[in-house]
Amino acid sequence: MSLEEAARQLKMAVHDAQVSFDCVGLGDLERAQEHAVTARVAAEAAEAALSRAIQDMSPEQAQSAGEQAVAALEEA
Repeated sequence: MSLEEAARQLKMAVHDAQVSFDCVGLGDLERAQEHAVTARVAAEAAEAALSRAIQDMSPEQAQSAGEQAVAALEEA
């Protein structure tokens, strides 16, 4: 998995966590739970990608790849 995928997964986790939070406020607990699980899975996928990147990349490579990943997501 690339840093772009890690960044994408983190964005998805944030979105699903926010939806879960909003659903709690609305009393829709089943939907809140569903989105909380989805947020957790996305965060775990991001963590796996980041762990791999730590092993495979130098700090310079990580900085360059990270900048490209964030820029690509901002354009999307």
